[in-house]
Amino acid sequence: MTTSALPPTSGPRTLPTSAALHVPWSLGAVTLASTCIILGLLWDISWHRTIGRDAFLTPAHVAIYLGAVIAGLTCGGLALKTTFSDDPAQRGVSVAFWGFRAPLGAWVCIWGSFAMLTSAPFDNWWHNAYGLDVQILSPPHTLLGVGMIAIQIGAMLMVLAHLNRAGESSGALRGLYVYCSGIALLMVATIVWEYTGFANDMHGSLFYKVAALSLPSFLLAPARARRVRWPATKVALVYMGLTLFMAWTLPLFPATARLAPVYNPPTHMLPPTFPLLLFAPALLFDLLLPRLGNRRDWQQGVVLGVVFVLTLLVAQWPFAAFLMSPAARNALFVADRWDYSSTLGPWRYNYWSLDRDAAGNWDALGFWSGIGLAMLIAAASSWIGLTRGRWMRGVQR
Repeated sequence: MTTSALPPTSGPRTLPTSAALHVPWSLGAVTLASTCIILGLLWDISWHRTIGRDAFLTPAHVAIYLGAVIAGLTCGGLALKTTFSDDPAQRGVSVAFWGFRAPLGAWVCIWGSFAMLTSAPFDNWWHNAYGLDVQILSPPHTLLGVGMIAIQIGAMLMVLAHLNRAGESSGALRGLYVYCSGIALLMVATIVWEYTGFANDMHGSLFYKVAALSLPSFLLAPARARRVRWPATKVALVYMGLTLFMAWTLPLFPATARLAPVYNPPTHMLPPTFPLLLFAPALLFDLLLPRLGNRRDWQQGVVLGVVFVLTLLVAQWPFAAFLMSPAARNALFVADRWDYSSTLGPWRYNYWSLDRDAAGNWDALGFWSGIGLAMLIAAASSWIGLTRGRWMRGVQR
């Protein structure tokens, strides 16, 4: 592929006002595809926890693969249209690959669509050969997950390229950019959900290490791109809003388990766990980034990494205790909802993954050493996000 910067002969980088305010249908289509994928994924996790993997073509799977088809057809059609177009402006904001031309984000979506659709028969064979729900990160699930992330990042890049070329842009276009960035954050948070989704894990350093590794980059990259006000905060709120939408909607539908053994019979679809309070570190990111000035990215990454871990610790530590209390066992906070295969017991009100010494007691030194390591991990993740965000500011194609 060629570079994403526009060539000098491609004309001005600022679109006419009417073009800048227009939201192309392709952006709406890939945003719809990204939405189908992430909502289908949350639905699928609920399906596995409530009903079990009773068939391949469940409604949740259909939603996920529908997103792949929409993204593939939309971006494939866009590639053909751009390749055979006589409009030099349209070709000038595209990237060449194997003789075809399309926006960079469209190529990323096309690759993601191929990966997802390739994983489908592979996943079905894997389950038939090795059993149901053997592990989340199996080879076909990994390929599927990478493909889903690719489509979500590709959709964000397509919107971002249009924003970067525009002299001024509509609120709808800026809203699409924030929304697509929030979906990408939710996708990553869902991948690490087994380590970060349960309040029982939030008093151990492992929770903060995993969160530090996965989340700061996806908050800071759109924030560094600076195409909207309060970008990181808005991205975090999209993540929370979509999660809560599914958490409050899925339990409205009755369901029963279909695979034995059933130790905890459900009556309704299980919701996702309550989202992390990422708006807290995101708000500080938005406040600090302008004040860090022209410092090197690695220096900013160190500051922001420490801020991320400490803010998350202050927010999630007491909130975890609340989520494990009777006050959170309601339809609002959806706490204390367990899989049909879980044998209920006192373990669900205990903290897991605690840092312990050789005698089995809570190890304060080990915990704070783990928090220190989480800060280093968050610094590296923040640096990656800042670097990626700087590159995103120059994406024109």
